[in-house]
Amino acid sequence: MRMRWAGQGVEVDDGALPGLGKAGLVRSVQTPEFEGITFHEVLAKSALNQVPDVANLPFRFTVNTFRGCTHACRYCFARPTHEYLELDAGRDFDTQVVVKLNVAAVLRKELRRRSWNRETVALGTNTDPYQRAEGRYRLMPGVISALAESQTPFSILTKGTLLQRDLPLLRQVSRRVPVSIAISLAIHDAELQKAVEPGTPTPRARLELIRAVAEAGFAPHVMVAPVIPYLSDSTAHLESLLAALAEAGASGVTAFPMHLRGATKPWFLEWLADEHPALVRRYRGLYGRGAYVTPEYSSWLRERMRPLVQRYGLAGSSLAGSSMTRGSGERRDTDPDPVAKPELQQALTLF
Repeated sequence: MRMRWAGQGVEVDDGALPGLGKAGLVRSVQTPEFEGITFHEVLAKSALNQVPDVANLPFRFTVNTFRGCTHACRYCFARPTHEYLELDAGRDFDTQVVVKLNVAAVLRKELRRRSWNRETVALGTNTDPYQRAEGRYRLMPGVISALAESQTPFSILTKGTLLQRDLPLLRQVSRRVPVSIAISLAIHDAELQKAVEPGTPTPRARLELIRAVAEAGFAPHVMVAPVIPYLSDSTAHLESLLAALAEAGASGVTAFPMHLRGATKPWFLEWLADEHPALVRRYRGLYGRGAYVTPEYSSWLRERMRPLVQRYGLAGSSLAGSSMTRGSGERRDTDPDPVAKPELQQALTLF
């Protein structure tokens, strides 16, 4: 397989496409503890990704430590980005993972620039910074420390229980800068979770992570996203999930329906045809206009979620909030609408 690492043309360059040129690729490795996975260790040229102003998002900068993800979520919005590397958005996305070895050092250098205004940086908007490989590479402590040293506020969104390893560090730096922590958990049914997100921690493990984050003094927000039409959108499923989230200490939730961009769509629909063939026709109608569900479905989900969110007291700060550290004295924005607006959905599709 030929892999093109240089001369890429993309709209937003966050260093995840390192433009290896002469010396970017350090090595490609496989290890027994990650059977079937190849890690491509690179030297990134940049760490900070500036989000275009026209995106109208609650943050303008992101950092991504990996490209590709062993979570292997069938619906992952980031899958099409692997095609820029001449890798496919299906199996390769799950098994060919780019690791930016020097991301913390590059970030620290970028944050020293006189032009840096200490705007909030979002971590985890593309692939998960706490996927299993973080246990091997330990990139996040350096990234967190670089942000704290430069007095830069930041947010983390993850499905990975490895976050718990860094809670003491996060607690320490939260005394210096605002830190927001959000956990993604949209599927409470363990069997469905294993089928759709085979590489992720179980729902029970993520509930324990939420509990640990809350006990560490943070106010963990939960992304109930994506809600998968006709599979995880029943009242019974959503109510059991929100009840468990409230019991674990979640401060609030944001939900939105699954969207299927680019090559993600056929990859998910292939799985759907194998596992739930009776739903294929309904999906063609629901996603016939493109990547997003019909407005009618979004409205229906909003009305289904609203009373559940109120019942379990989960209408707290949204992911866009300025700080989610309890007792920090920071203003906490609230959004009573439990289903995310399109702009927030787009916030999680950036390169």
